[in-house]
Amino acid sequence: MPDSLPSPVALPDDVVAALDRARGHFSAGVPRVLYFPSVTSTNDVAARMADVGAPDGTVIVAQMQAAGRGRLGRTWFSPPGAGLYASVILRLVNDPDAMSFAADGEPGTFFTPMITLAAGVAFAEAVRGCTHLPVDIKWPNDLVVGRRKLAGILAEAAAGGGTGHVILGFGINLRSAAYPPEIADRATSIEAELGRAIDRGTLLVECLASLALWTQALRVGRTDAILDRWRSLAPSSRGARVEWTTAAGTASGVTDGIDGEGALLVRTGSGIERIIAGEIRWL
Repeated sequence: MPDSLPSPVALPDDVVAALDRARGHFSAGVPRVLYFPSVTSTNDVAARMADVGAPDGTVIVAQMQAAGRGRLGRTWFSPPGAGLYASVILRLVNDPDAMSFAADGEPGTFFTPMITLAAGVAFAEAVRGCTHLPVDIKWPNDLVVGRRKLAGILAEAAAGGGTGHVILGFGINLRSAAYPPEIADRATSIEAELGRAIDRGTLLVECLASLALWTQALRVGRTDAILDRWRSLAPSSRGARVEWTTAAGTASGVTDGIDGEGALLVRTGSGIERIIAGEIRWL
């Protein structure tokens, strides 16, 4: 392990059993999974390991995160045992098709919005398959049941010095928890929705198998398939009222899908706005 990183411990029995059952689900072989009782964030650990050469597909899983984070620097509430907290190292730099999606066209860069879309599809399908819950995707990186958030995704890219990679982090609320007041009315968990717990190891492995399938689609340039499936899993991407902050003040409109680069399209009184970043408030 790199210096100053916490040391992994033996995989929990539920994860070992699930990996053993799912060996046939991974065409490239079962991924390397490292388990930590506690980390600042799984993305932090994965990034530091990637910098020193950890291979594509390495998975970091933690029992808890002391400083889990989401999009726009928000804190991801990560109490012990209440969620599935994981990050995957993705190395796409040697894939010409994947590199062609980079926004600036420069070698060694990554089009992280497309990776986020592929991951959203992967995890939505995995959770649906394991739970039969009506999980939808909400742009850009949330999984929801109704209007409550069940999971989030955070893709962070790095490149240069021969260590180009994307760290794909995800957190799924497994069990009911005492959520902070600012998110209590917007969060849910699999246990709360189902009325029972599910096997964490099985969900993790199904997420990894589904992610391998959809990132392979990205690697070979099947972006149309990713976009089509994402749209089918994201009903709020069309016909939902939203607002956001601009330099001129608050703007609002009705969602009108996403474009081929993953930007949210919003129909306003003056035309179509293309939103690629910032916070959207769903009304």
